[in-house]
Amino acid sequence: MAIKVHGIPLSTATMRVVSCLIEKDLDFEFVFVDMANEEHKKHPFLSLNPFAQVPAFEDGDLKLFESRAITQYIAHTYASNGIQLILQDPKKMAIMSIWMEVEGQKFEPLASKLTWELVIKPMIGMGSTNDAIVKKSEEQLSKVLDIYETRLTESKYLGGDSFTLVDLHHIPNIYHLMNTKAKTMFDSRPRVSAWCADILARPAWVKGLEKLQK
Repeated sequence: MAIKVHGIPLSTATMRVVSCLIEKDLDFEFVFVDMANEEHKKHPFLSLNPFAQVPAFEDGDLKLFESRAITQYIAHTYASNGIQLILQDPKKMAIMSIWMEVEGQKFEPLASKLTWELVIKPMIGMGSTNDAIVKKSEEQLSKVLDIYETRLTESKYLGGDSFTLVDLHHIPNIYHLMNTKAKTMFDSRPRVSAWCADILARPAWVKGLEKLQK
């Protein structure tokens, strides 16, 4: 049975999974979820993700949700495909795991608020931008990016010397924010700026965008 990704093109979590699959040179079917008509809140979608969120993922009889769990499954199960997105050395993998947690717990909550306020809300007509939320999120995210700037003096990528899931998980929010005023936060930090340019230029990411925008 083919791999299937159920989601929507705008979803950063959906983009994360699609990019991972393309990095691993895996064929898959993208299944659009009509969230405007609340398809995600009904069966059969709820049998794939009981929390009514995208994406949902199928690989044969295996059904998964939560994008980071999905990408880790892909990276481990299809380790011999495409590029390596995890590290084999236990100590290096432990360090990589720290930065995966940082992305999920420190970066994502703030970046996703900015993505929602500056990109998604205006795009789907959900009202005006909440400037107070933007200001607070930018202040807090700036502190995270200061730590990233220091980290990137130690290794080329956040998780180590090679591109891994750590970097991949960051790409969707960074992609959206590069088209907003929040871009200056990234550009003002030379190492962060170079890292962003590097990961956004990855062929798999570009191909994934093209696939989702068809």
